[in-house]
Amino acid sequence: MKQFFKFMFASMLGTLILIIIVTLISIGIVAGIVAMASHEEVVVSKNTILLARFNKEIADRGTKSKLVMGYSGPEKITGLNDILENLEKAAKDDNIAGIYLDLSDIPSGISTIDEIRNELLNFKKSEKFIWAYGEVLSQKSYYLASVADKIFLNPQGGIDFKGVASEMVFLKGLLEKLDVKMQIIRHGKFKAATEPLFLDKMSPENRKQITELITDIWENMVDGISEERKIGKVELNNIADSLKIQTAQDALKYKLVDQLVYKDELLDEMKKKLAIDAKKKIQYVTMDKYTDVVVTKKQENLKHKIAVIYASGSIGGGEGDDQSIGSEKTSKAIRKAREDEKVKAIVFRINSGGGSALASDVIWREIDLARKVKPVVASFGDVAASGGYYIACAATKIIADPTTITGSIGVFGVIPNFQGLFSKKLGITFDWAMTNKNGDYIPVMKPLSTYQTMLLQREVDHIYEGFTGKVAAGRNLDISKVDSIGQGRVWSGSDAKTIGLIDDFGGLTKAIEVAAELAKTTDYHLISLPEQKEWFEELIDQITGNDPSASLKQTLGENYQYYRYLKEISEMKGVQARMLYQLNLQ
Repeated sequence: MKQFFKFMFASMLGTLILIIIVTLISIGIVAGIVAMASHEEVVVSKNTILLARFNKEIADRGTKSKLVMGYSGPEKITGLNDILENLEKAAKDDNIAGIYLDLSDIPSGISTIDEIRNELLNFKKSEKFIWAYGEVLSQKSYYLASVADKIFLNPQGGIDFKGVASEMVFLKGLLEKLDVKMQIIRHGKFKAATEPLFLDKMSPENRKQITELITDIWENMVDGISEERKIGKVELNNIADSLKIQTAQDALKYKLVDQLVYKDELLDEMKKKLAIDAKKKIQYVTMDKYTDVVVTKKQENLKHKIAVIYASGSIGGGEGDDQSIGSEKTSKAIRKAREDEKVKAIVFRINSGGGSALASDVIWREIDLARKVKPVVASFGDVAASGGYYIACAATKIIADPTTITGSIGVFGVIPNFQGLFSKKLGITFDWAMTNKNGDYIPVMKPLSTYQTMLLQREVDHIYEGFTGKVAAGRNLDISKVDSIGQGRVWSGSDAKTIGLIDDFGGLTKAIEVAAELAKTTDYHLISLPEQKEWFEELIDQITGNDPSASLKQTLGENYQYYRYLKEISEMKGVQARMLYQLNLQ
């Protein structure tokens, strides 16, 4: 009888769980259908303002939809590609009167902001206005706002204007307290990726490269602000050095802004600009909504295609996801574009600080094969360094922003030794029985032997030689030249052009233009690869636990980046070609 009730209750529980899962899926499907049914083409009326807020991290590529736990239906994420297309579209759209930049902080990289800013400069050629407003503007937000015809600031607000600093976190002291020893095998005196593990401050070499890098970034920002605001660069640096912008009144005094107004006063000013009645409402269309506006029908029947292949995040084996580069998935996308005769050129958009050396080499191979049959233009985002540069170096041309972080041509391996932690702190010891002398290779509960260390160093050196050899071949440089600019050193895009690591400045739009020019075609449309999952596939992944990222992002907010960083470290396998540290610009 006990067995009967045991199996009966087990069966009932299983049925209940199944009903819950089916119900959740059904809710998601119904919500999705409703959302899609209501997803009609957005129509913009005359005298409409394009409202742009960049208060979320901007991915290189927008998504068809991104589900969040709660199953409220598909939520489309607007990417940099969508923003650039929208700004170009708005310039030609007779119904768009101007752009309103409603800014605070922009949690995206400086190169991403640069690309948007450059497209806003192109928009100004349409002779439509751009106004910017903020309560408190970060340096990156002000840099973007400086392109506006008028900058408005809240009377009680302010602007952060002090120059650029980079902060690094060092773990040496923590590791010593835990009695964990990190055994570092690296090639490259500038390979600072591992420094946080065995130093308590920057090495002279790393301080030199980081200082030069952030100086290039700051100078690029000052150049842009100076040109648009008509303020001398010396004066701007003096303002930053002396921290002269303490209040909104200071920002007005030093001509960083044009007017101090509250939001209601700004809206009154905008109504006058639009020549509409004070009692009428201003017509806005958000950047997200404007993505769905069709000004001219897409000509999907054009004869040729240019494939834009997106690669963002840490490089590893397997499929990867929207936030990581899987060598299998990315290679398949490159191969698909190579074998498609209608694809006349490939744009390889990279935003990565590197990862697995082996996975990087797998992707490099596909780019090398593709370049032999059609033009391949690499487009660098905020960062394309170490493995991120490795996968690009075979491209026909490389385009990057002056503020892009690139280079870091170096290799390392990190083997932790937890013996002290377990034996001295926890009282746990380990012992081994082996058939051969190195049956324990690679150990993490005792130190590497001299012989094992030598083998690892040999592997790291071998991969470095392969890396520099591929860069030399791809960039048509002497191997000794590559070694001299390699050694793990990071470069700004500005310096990278001088030393031959890139060909020209520009963003994704520029890279597409170069690709079309190399392919000798104007009769083309763009396709994006790898193919993205449909919303219902994402729903299944979230329910089954295959994709917990959406719910984690909601829970952790801006702290999600630290979870992702630690996750990448814990998943590292084999020799790495990556920037292990994160460059936090302040």
